[in-house]
Formats: sequence, C-alpha cells, structure tokens
Amino acid sequence: MYKNIEKQAVLQLKDLVEYQTGQVVSKTLVQNDKVSMTIFSFDKGEEISTHAAGGDAMVTVLEGTGKFTVGGEVFLLHAGETLIMPKDIPHAVYGEEQFKMQLIVSF
Repeated sequence: MYKNIEKQAVLQLKDLVEYQTGQVVSKTLVQNDKVSMTIFSFDKGEEISTHAAGGDAMVTVLEGTGKFTVGGEVFLLHAGETLIMPKDIPHAVYGEEQFKMQLIVSF
C-alpha cells in the first residue's frame, strides 16, 4: 500500500520532500480508492489554487506556516496544527513562508 517511503524505519515526514525555488513539490505515499496520502513542500508565495476534493481532506503542517482558504474562511496553520477540509468544499493553499504539510484524503 505504501510507496516512496522506507518501511520499518523511524522517519521525519518533513524530510521526505525538499524545497525548490518557485515550486510546490509533492511525494505520494499512498493512492487507492479509499485514501491518498501526500507530503508537500511549498516555496514562499507558491500556491495550489481553489479546487474541491472528492473526499474529506486532513492537512497537518509539518514545518513553517501555510494559509488555507476553505469555503471562503482563512486559516493560518503552523507546524503541528491540523485542519479538516470537508469533501466538495472549495479550498486553496498558499505558502505564507516556506512550509511542508501532510495531506490525507479519505474517500
């Protein structure tokens, strides 16, 4: 089920993706009909524009600060904080500074 990740090892999820200038970088760890799990890094000022997911999305910031707009409401999340973005509700993600996050979508 898991891919692109070492098994039977203690890991820091934030270390699985590096920052790249002017980029959003992602690494998929799980992708199937029930769940997807992806680690992202955002350079400062980079974003994923408004879209909606086909399942409930849970995001946890691993490092830095990210701005999440969900259904028109803005949330600033810092390392260690988690937000649920409900299925079919438009949302966007913006790098207030360089930051990394884990995204889990349950279908």
